[in-house]
Amino acid sequence: MSRFKCIIMGAAGRDFHDFRSFFRERAEYHVCCFTAAQIPFIEARSFPRELAGEHYDSDIPIHPEHELTELIARYEIDFVFLSYSDLSHEEVMHRASIVQAAGASFALLGPRHTEIRVDVPVIAVTAVRTGVGKSPLSQHVAAHLRAAGRRVGVVRHPMPYGELLAQRVQCFERLQDLDAHACTVEEREEYAPYLRQGLCIYAGVDYQAIALKAQADSDVILWDGGNNDTPFLRPTLRIVMLDALRPGHEVSYYPGETNMRAANIVVINKVEHANDRDRRQLHDNARRLNPTAPVIESDMAIAVEGAPIAGRRALILEDGPTVTHGGMAFGAGWCAAERGGAVPIDPRPHAVGTIADAYRAHVHLAAVLPALGYSDQQLADLRETIERAAPEVVIDASPAGVASMLELTKPVARVSYRFEQRTGPALESLIDAALARIHHQGT
Repeated sequence: MSRFKCIIMGAAGRDFHDFRSFFRERAEYHVCCFTAAQIPFIEARSFPRELAGEHYDSDIPIHPEHELTELIARYEIDFVFLSYSDLSHEEVMHRASIVQAAGASFALLGPRHTEIRVDVPVIAVTAVRTGVGKSPLSQHVAAHLRAAGRRVGVVRHPMPYGELLAQRVQCFERLQDLDAHACTVEEREEYAPYLRQGLCIYAGVDYQAIALKAQADSDVILWDGGNNDTPFLRPTLRIVMLDALRPGHEVSYYPGETNMRAANIVVINKVEHANDRDRRQLHDNARRLNPTAPVIESDMAIAVEGAPIAGRRALILEDGPTVTHGGMAFGAGWCAAERGGAVPIDPRPHAVGTIADAYRAHVHLAAVLPALGYSDQQLADLRETIERAAPEVVIDASPAGVASMLELTKPVARVSYRFEQRTGPALESLIDAALARIHHQGT
Protein backbone atom coordinates (compact mmCIF):
# COMPACT_ATOMS: atom_id res chain seq x y z
CA MET A 1 0.00 0.00 0.00
CA SER A 2 1.25 3.46 -0.89
CA ARG A 3 1.87 5.57 2.21
CA PHE A 4 1.85 9.34 2.54
CA LYS A 5 5.11 10.51 4.10
CA CYS A 6 4.45 13.17 6.75
CA ILE A 7 6.13 15.62 9.11
CA ILE A 8 4.38 16.94 12.23
CA MET A 9 5.43 20.45 13.23
CA GLY A 10 5.06 20.81 16.98
CA ALA A 11 6.24 22.08 20.35
CA ALA A 12 6.07 19.00 22.64
CA GLY A 13 2.34 18.81 23.27
CA ARG A 14 -0.32 19.03 20.58
CA ASP A 15 2.02 17.29 18.12
CA PHE A 16 2.28 14.11 20.19
CA HIS A 17 -1.49 14.10 20.83
CA ASP A 18 -2.26 14.53 17.13
CA PHE A 19 0.08 11.65 16.33
CA ARG A 20 -1.58 9.31 18.80
CA SER A 21 -5.18 10.34 18.07
CA PHE A 22 -4.95 10.45 14.25
CA PHE A 23 -1.76 9.02 12.75
CA ARG A 24 -0.94 6.10 15.04
CA GLU A 25 -3.64 3.73 13.73
CA ARG A 26 -3.70 4.97 10.13
CA ALA A 27 -1.24 2.89 8.15
CA GLU A 28 -1.75 5.06 5.05
CA TYR A 29 0.21 7.85 6.79
CA HIS A 30 3.82 7.45 7.89
CA VAL A 31 5.26 10.15 10.15
CA CYS A 32 8.94 10.41 9.26
CA CYS A 33 9.80 12.94 11.95
CA PHE A 34 8.59 15.75 14.17
CA THR A 35 9.95 19.28 14.24
CA ALA A 36 10.09 21.32 17.44
CA ALA A 37 9.74 25.07 18.14
CA GLN A 38 8.87 27.59 20.91
CA ILE A 39 10.22 25.53 23.85
CA PRO A 40 13.99 25.27 24.43
CA PHE A 41 15.83 21.95 24.67
CA ILE A 42 12.94 19.77 23.40
CA GLU A 43 14.32 18.80 20.00
CA ALA A 44 17.31 16.78 21.30
CA ARG A 45 15.30 13.57 21.71
CA SER A 46 12.91 11.25 19.84
CA PHE A 47 9.32 9.99 20.10
CA PRO A 48 9.53 6.44 21.52
CA ARG A 49 8.63 3.48 19.35
CA GLU A 50 6.67 2.06 22.33
CA LEU A 51 4.28 5.03 22.07
CA ALA A 52 4.23 5.08 18.27
CA GLY A 53 2.40 1.80 17.70
CA GLU A 54 2.70 -1.29 15.56
CA HIS A 55 3.33 0.57 12.28
CA TYR A 56 6.67 1.91 13.57
CA ASP A 57 9.72 -0.23 14.22
CA SER A 58 11.95 2.52 15.62
CA ASP A 59 11.77 5.83 17.48
CA ILE A 60 10.57 8.83 15.48
CA PRO A 61 13.23 11.57 15.37
CA ILE A 62 12.58 15.16 16.47
CA HIS A 63 14.42 17.98 14.67
CA PRO A 64 14.56 21.77 15.09
CA GLU A 65 11.93 23.50 12.99
CA HIS A 66 14.53 25.57 11.11
CA GLU A 67 15.56 22.33 9.33
CA LEU A 68 12.07 21.91 7.82
CA THR A 69 12.93 22.59 4.18
CA GLU A 70 15.86 20.18 4.25
CA LEU A 71 13.75 17.52 5.99
CA ILE A 72 11.02 17.74 3.34
CA ALA A 73 13.63 16.99 0.68
CA ARG A 74 15.44 14.28 2.67
CA TYR A 75 12.30 12.27 3.43
CA GLU A 76 10.43 13.16 0.18
CA ILE A 77 7.55 14.43 2.28
CA ASP A 78 3.95 14.53 0.99
CA PHE A 79 2.23 16.36 3.89
CA VAL A 80 3.36 18.65 6.68
CA PHE A 81 0.85 18.99 9.52
CA LEU A 82 1.05 22.04 11.82
CA SER A 83 0.35 20.89 15.38
CA TYR A 84 1.14 23.68 17.79
CA SER A 85 -0.48 26.89 18.93
CA ASP A 86 -0.21 30.64 19.54
CA LEU A 87 0.85 31.66 16.04
CA SER A 88 -0.51 34.68 14.24
CA HIS A 89 -2.52 33.87 11.14
CA GLU A 90 0.30 35.47 9.15
CA GLU A 91 2.91 33.20 10.78
CA VAL A 92 0.78 30.13 9.99
CA MET A 93 0.68 31.07 6.32
CA HIS A 94 4.41 31.80 6.25
CA ARG A 95 4.94 28.22 7.40
CA ALA A 96 2.48 27.00 4.77
CA SER A 97 4.44 28.90 2.13
CA ILE A 98 7.73 27.36 3.26
CA VAL A 99 6.18 23.89 3.04
CA GLN A 100 4.61 24.43 -0.37
CA ALA A 101 7.77 26.03 -1.77
CA ALA A 102 9.56 22.83 -0.80
CA GLY A 103 6.97 20.80 -2.74
CA ALA A 104 4.81 19.35 0.05
CA SER A 105 1.20 19.98 1.07
CA PHE A 106 0.36 21.87 4.28
CA ALA A 107 -2.44 20.66 6.58
CA LEU A 108 -4.21 21.29 9.90
CA LEU A 109 -6.15 18.65 11.83
CA GLY A 110 -9.49 19.63 13.35
CA PRO A 111 -11.47 18.64 16.46
CA ARG A 112 -13.37 15.78 14.78
CA HIS A 113 -10.10 13.90 14.34
CA THR A 114 -8.35 14.90 17.59
CA GLU A 115 -10.91 15.37 20.40
CA ILE A 116 -11.45 12.39 22.72
CA ARG A 117 -14.98 11.59 23.91
CA VAL A 118 -15.43 10.83 27.62
CA ASP A 119 -18.39 9.68 29.71
CA VAL A 120 -18.55 12.59 32.16
CA PRO A 121 -19.15 16.31 31.50
CA VAL A 122 -16.09 18.24 30.35
CA ILE A 123 -15.74 21.98 31.00
CA ALA A 124 -13.01 23.38 28.78
CA VAL A 125 -11.25 26.64 29.63
CA THR A 126 -9.33 27.97 26.64
CA ALA A 127 -7.91 31.30 25.48
CA VAL A 128 -7.19 33.38 22.41
CA ARG A 129 -3.55 33.99 23.43
CA THR A 130 -0.95 32.81 25.90
CA GLY A 131 -0.89 34.99 29.03
CA VAL A 132 -4.51 36.11 28.95
CA GLY A 133 -5.11 34.98 32.55
CA LYS A 134 -6.67 31.61 31.83
CA SER A 135 -5.04 29.79 34.76
CA PRO A 136 -6.73 31.90 37.48
CA LEU A 137 -10.04 31.42 35.65
CA SER A 138 -9.51 27.64 35.47
CA GLN A 139 -8.65 27.52 39.17
CA HIS A 140 -11.75 29.59 39.98
CA VAL A 141 -13.96 27.18 38.04
CA ALA A 142 -12.34 24.20 39.78
CA ALA A 143 -12.93 25.74 43.21
CA HIS A 144 -16.58 26.44 42.38
CA LEU A 145 -17.19 22.88 41.19
CA ARG A 146 -15.53 21.44 44.26
CA ALA A 147 -17.50 23.71 46.60
CA ALA A 148 -20.66 22.36 44.95
CA GLY A 149 -19.65 18.88 46.08
CA ARG A 150 -18.48 17.57 42.72
CA ARG A 151 -15.48 15.31 42.28
CA VAL A 152 -13.32 17.36 39.93
CA GLY A 153 -10.56 15.93 37.79
CA VAL A 154 -8.32 18.55 36.18
CA VAL A 155 -6.81 17.47 32.87
CA ARG A 156 -4.05 19.83 31.77
CA HIS A 157 -2.74 20.52 28.31
CA PRO A 158 0.56 18.60 28.08
CA MET A 159 4.02 19.83 28.90
CA PRO A 160 6.04 16.60 28.39
CA TYR A 161 9.51 18.11 28.36
CA GLY A 162 11.28 15.12 29.90
CA GLU A 163 11.35 11.38 29.17
CA LEU A 164 8.22 10.71 27.13
CA LEU A 165 7.77 7.07 28.10
CA ALA A 166 7.95 7.97 31.78
CA GLN A 167 5.43 10.77 31.20
CA ARG A 168 2.87 8.68 29.30
CA VAL A 169 0.22 9.09 32.05
CA GLN A 170 0.86 11.44 34.96
CA CYS A 171 -1.38 11.92 37.98
CA PHE A 172 -0.34 14.55 40.49
CA GLU A 173 -1.99 14.34 43.91
CA ARG A 174 0.50 16.10 46.22
CA LEU A 175 3.10 18.83 45.86
CA GLN A 176 5.78 16.19 46.46
CA ASP A 177 4.72 14.54 43.19
CA LEU A 178 6.21 17.51 41.33
CA ASP A 179 9.63 16.50 42.62
CA ALA A 180 9.01 12.82 41.93
CA HIS A 181 8.24 13.63 38.27
CA ALA A 182 11.18 16.09 38.03
CA CYS A 183 8.82 18.83 36.86
CA THR A 184 10.19 21.98 35.25
CA VAL A 185 9.32 25.46 36.52
CA GLU A 186 6.78 25.77 33.72
CA GLU A 187 5.02 22.56 34.77
CA ARG A 188 5.04 23.54 38.45
CA GLU A 189 3.45 26.90 37.63
CA GLU A 190 0.43 25.11 36.16
CA TYR A 191 0.12 22.12 38.47
CA ALA A 192 0.92 23.52 41.93
CA PRO A 193 -2.15 25.79 42.33
CA TYR A 194 -4.51 22.83 41.87
CA LEU A 195 -2.56 20.68 44.29
CA ARG A 196 -2.83 23.43 46.88
CA GLN A 197 -6.62 23.25 46.38
CA GLY A 198 -6.49 19.52 47.15
CA LEU A 199 -7.32 18.55 43.56
CA CYS A 200 -5.76 15.86 41.37
CA ILE A 201 -4.34 16.96 38.05
CA TYR A 202 -3.67 14.71 35.07
CA ALA A 203 -1.29 15.26 32.17
CA GLY A 204 1.24 13.42 30.00
CA VAL A 205 1.40 12.04 26.46
CA ASP A 206 -1.34 9.40 26.06
CA TYR A 207 -4.56 11.36 26.49
CA GLN A 208 -6.81 8.38 25.75
CA ALA A 209 -5.41 6.66 28.84
CA ILE A 210 -5.33 9.94 30.77
CA ALA A 211 -9.01 10.59 29.99
CA LEU A 212 -10.01 7.07 31.11
CA LYS A 213 -8.21 7.52 34.43
CA ALA A 214 -9.62 11.01 35.01
CA GLN A 215 -13.22 10.04 34.25
CA ALA A 216 -12.99 7.02 36.56
CA ASP A 217 -12.04 9.34 39.43
CA SER A 218 -14.34 12.30 38.63
CA ASP A 219 -17.92 13.54 38.30
CA VAL A 220 -16.78 16.32 36.00
CA ILE A 221 -13.52 17.01 34.16
CA LEU A 222 -12.03 20.47 33.85
CA TRP A 223 -9.85 20.86 30.77
CA ASP A 224 -7.19 23.50 31.46
CA GLY A 225 -5.82 24.43 28.06
CA GLY A 226 -2.29 25.54 27.24
CA ASN A 227 -1.35 28.58 25.17
CA ASN A 228 -4.41 29.24 22.98
CA ASP A 229 -4.77 25.61 21.91
CA THR A 230 -8.05 23.79 21.36
CA PRO A 231 -9.12 21.02 23.80
CA PHE A 232 -7.96 17.42 23.49
CA LEU A 233 -11.18 16.19 25.16
CA ARG A 234 -14.63 16.78 23.61
CA PRO A 235 -16.14 19.58 25.76
CA THR A 236 -19.74 19.81 26.91
CA LEU A 237 -19.15 23.46 27.85
CA ARG A 238 -16.53 25.72 26.29
CA ILE A 239 -15.28 28.88 28.05
CA VAL A 240 -12.86 31.14 26.17
CA MET A 241 -10.91 34.06 27.64
CA LEU A 242 -9.99 37.21 25.69
CA ASP A 243 -7.36 39.80 26.62
CA ALA A 244 -8.53 43.40 26.96
CA LEU A 245 -4.91 44.55 26.60
CA ARG A 246 -4.54 42.81 23.23
CA PRO A 247 -7.70 43.69 21.29
CA GLY A 248 -7.83 42.14 17.84
CA HIS A 249 -5.75 39.10 18.80
CA GLU A 250 -8.96 37.10 19.18
CA VAL A 251 -9.36 37.28 15.38
CA SER A 252 -5.72 37.16 14.32
CA TYR A 253 -4.13 34.18 16.15
CA TYR A 254 -4.31 30.45 15.56
CA PRO A 255 -6.09 28.53 16.97
CA GLY A 256 -7.39 31.20 19.35
CA GLU A 257 -9.97 32.34 16.82
CA THR A 258 -11.22 28.74 16.65
CA ASN A 259 -11.79 28.83 20.41
CA MET A 260 -13.51 32.20 20.07
CA ARG A 261 -15.94 30.96 17.46
CA ALA A 262 -16.70 27.66 19.25
CA ALA A 263 -17.17 29.04 22.78
CA ASN A 264 -20.36 28.82 24.84
CA ILE A 265 -19.17 31.56 27.23
CA VAL A 266 -16.83 34.48 26.43
CA VAL A 267 -14.76 36.10 29.21
CA ILE A 268 -12.94 39.40 28.55
CA ASN A 269 -10.13 39.73 31.10
CA LYS A 270 -7.87 42.59 32.34
CA VAL A 271 -10.57 45.21 31.79
CA GLU A 272 -9.26 47.48 34.58
CA HIS A 273 -6.27 48.54 32.46
CA ALA A 274 -8.12 48.69 29.12
CA ASN A 275 -9.63 51.78 27.50
CA ASP A 276 -13.25 52.00 26.38
CA ARG A 277 -12.40 51.78 22.68
CA ASP A 278 -10.53 48.48 23.12
CA ARG A 279 -13.31 47.03 25.24
CA ARG A 280 -15.88 47.96 22.58
CA GLN A 281 -13.74 46.30 19.91
CA LEU A 282 -13.62 43.08 21.92
CA HIS A 283 -17.37 43.08 22.49
CA ASP A 284 -17.99 43.82 18.80
CA ASN A 285 -15.73 40.97 17.70
CA ALA A 286 -17.34 38.58 20.19
CA ARG A 287 -20.80 39.52 18.91
CA ARG A 288 -19.72 39.17 15.27
CA LEU A 289 -17.91 35.83 15.60
CA ASN A 290 -20.11 34.22 18.25
CA PRO A 291 -23.42 36.08 18.61
CA THR A 292 -25.13 33.55 20.92
CA ALA A 293 -22.45 33.28 23.63
CA PRO A 294 -22.93 35.40 26.78
CA VAL A 295 -20.07 37.83 27.42
CA ILE A 296 -18.69 38.70 30.85
CA GLU A 297 -15.84 40.97 31.91
CA SER A 298 -13.24 40.17 34.54
CA ASP A 299 -9.94 41.16 36.04
CA MET A 300 -7.22 39.65 38.20
CA ALA A 301 -7.22 40.69 41.83
CA ILE A 302 -3.53 41.10 42.69
CA ALA A 303 -2.08 40.69 46.19
CA VAL A 304 1.52 41.12 47.41
CA GLU A 305 3.01 39.56 50.53
CA GLY A 306 6.47 39.18 51.97
CA ALA A 307 9.18 41.83 51.66
CA PRO A 308 8.09 45.50 51.35
CA ILE A 309 8.45 47.00 47.84
CA ALA A 310 7.60 50.71 48.16
CA GLY A 311 10.50 52.88 47.01
CA ARG A 312 12.84 49.88 46.65
CA ARG A 313 14.86 48.87 43.57
CA ALA A 314 12.98 45.82 42.37
CA LEU A 315 13.66 43.08 39.88
CA ILE A 316 10.33 41.83 38.51
CA LEU A 317 10.05 38.10 37.82
CA GLU A 318 7.11 37.29 35.52
CA ASP A 319 5.48 34.09 34.25
CA GLY A 320 7.84 32.82 31.53
CA PRO A 321 5.48 31.74 28.70
CA THR A 322 3.34 34.89 29.09
CA VAL A 323 6.19 37.28 28.41
CA THR A 324 8.15 35.16 25.93
CA HIS A 325 6.18 33.49 23.14
CA GLY A 326 2.99 34.99 24.63
CA GLY A 327 4.31 38.38 23.51
CA MET A 328 3.37 40.37 26.63
CA ALA A 329 5.85 43.05 27.72
CA PHE A 330 4.75 42.69 31.36
CA GLY A 331 2.41 40.78 33.65
CA ALA A 332 1.02 40.82 37.18
CA GLY A 333 4.44 41.53 38.69
CA TRP A 334 4.78 44.81 36.82
CA CYS A 335 1.23 45.81 37.84
CA ALA A 336 2.04 45.01 41.48
CA ALA A 337 5.28 47.02 41.31
CA GLU A 338 3.48 50.00 39.80
CA ARG A 339 0.72 49.97 42.41
CA GLY A 340 3.15 49.39 45.27
CA GLY A 341 5.58 52.16 44.33
CA ALA A 342 8.58 49.95 43.54
CA VAL A 343 11.43 51.14 41.29
CA PRO A 344 11.91 48.52 38.53
CA ILE A 345 15.40 47.45 37.43
CA ASP A 346 16.19 46.67 33.80
CA PRO A 347 17.35 43.01 33.95
CA ARG A 348 18.89 42.87 30.46
CA PRO A 349 22.40 44.16 31.24
CA HIS A 350 22.72 41.50 33.94
CA ALA A 351 21.39 38.51 31.97
CA VAL A 352 23.67 35.50 31.44
CA GLY A 353 23.59 32.29 29.41
CA THR A 354 20.17 31.01 28.38
CA ILE A 355 18.46 34.04 29.94
CA ALA A 356 20.49 36.37 27.73
CA ASP A 357 19.49 34.13 24.81
CA ALA A 358 15.83 34.59 25.76
CA TYR A 359 16.17 38.39 25.62
CA ARG A 360 17.74 38.15 22.17
CA ALA A 361 14.90 35.93 21.00
CA HIS A 362 12.17 38.13 22.52
CA VAL A 363 13.20 41.69 21.82
CA HIS A 364 9.95 43.16 23.17
CA LEU A 365 11.12 42.38 26.73
CA ALA A 366 12.77 45.14 28.70
CA ALA A 367 11.61 45.79 32.24
CA VAL A 368 10.83 42.28 33.45
CA LEU A 369 12.66 38.97 33.85
CA PRO A 370 10.95 35.82 32.47
CA ALA A 371 10.85 32.99 35.01
CA LEU A 372 12.36 30.35 32.75
CA GLY A 373 13.38 26.97 34.10
CA TYR A 374 13.27 24.32 31.39
CA SER A 375 16.58 22.86 32.63
CA ASP A 376 18.88 22.96 35.65
CA GLN A 377 21.26 25.17 33.67
CA GLN A 378 18.51 27.64 32.89
CA LEU A 379 17.55 27.81 36.57
CA ALA A 380 21.20 28.49 37.41
CA ASP A 381 21.32 31.23 34.76
CA LEU A 382 18.13 32.74 36.19
CA ARG A 383 19.60 32.82 39.69
CA GLU A 384 22.87 34.38 38.50
CA THR A 385 20.99 37.02 36.51
CA ILE A 386 19.02 38.02 39.62
CA GLU A 387 22.09 38.16 41.85
CA ARG A 388 24.05 40.20 39.29
CA ALA A 389 21.24 42.76 39.13
CA ALA A 390 21.61 43.31 42.90
CA PRO A 391 18.00 44.39 43.56
CA GLU A 392 16.79 45.46 46.96
CA VAL A 393 13.80 43.16 46.47
CA VAL A 394 12.67 40.53 43.98
CA ILE A 395 8.99 40.76 43.01
CA ASP A 396 8.07 37.17 42.14
CA ALA A 397 4.89 36.93 40.06
CA SER A 398 5.61 33.46 38.66
CA PRO A 399 2.65 31.17 39.48
CA ALA A 400 4.93 28.53 41.03
CA GLY A 401 6.91 31.00 43.15
CA VAL A 402 10.14 30.19 41.35
CA ALA A 403 12.19 32.50 43.58
CA SER A 404 11.73 30.00 46.42
CA MET A 405 13.53 27.38 44.30
CA LEU A 406 16.60 29.54 43.66
CA GLU A 407 17.99 30.06 47.19
CA LEU A 408 18.31 33.79 46.57
CA THR A 409 20.22 36.11 48.88
CA LYS A 410 17.74 38.92 48.16
CA PRO A 411 14.39 39.46 49.92
CA VAL A 412 11.33 38.37 47.94
CA ALA A 413 7.84 39.84 47.61
CA ARG A 414 5.40 37.18 46.38
CA VAL A 415 2.62 38.22 43.98
CA SER A 416 -0.60 36.22 43.74
CA TYR A 417 -3.63 36.85 41.60
CA ARG A 418 -7.13 35.44 41.30
CA PHE A 419 -10.05 35.68 38.90
CA GLU A 420 -12.60 38.38 39.72
CA GLN A 421 -15.73 38.90 37.62
CA ARG A 422 -16.75 42.50 36.92
CA THR A 423 -19.79 42.48 34.60
CA GLY A 424 -22.25 40.15 32.90
CA PRO A 425 -24.20 37.10 34.06
CA ALA A 426 -22.57 35.23 36.93
CA LEU A 427 -20.11 32.71 35.54
CA GLU A 428 -20.94 30.20 38.27
CA SER A 429 -24.65 30.34 37.36
CA LEU A 430 -23.87 29.76 33.69
CA ILE A 431 -21.77 26.72 34.59
CA ASP A 432 -24.39 25.32 36.96
CA ALA A 433 -27.13 25.78 34.35
CA ALA A 434 -25.06 23.99 31.72
CA LEU A 435 -24.38 21.04 34.03
CA ALA A 436 -28.07 20.87 34.99
CA ARG A 437 -29.04 20.67 31.32
CA ILE A 438 -26.50 17.88 30.77
CA HIS A 439 -27.89 15.97 33.78
CA HIS A 440 -31.49 16.44 32.56
CA GLN A 441 -30.60 15.21 29.07
CA GLY A 442 -28.85 12.20 30.56
CA THR A 443 -31.92 11.21 32.57
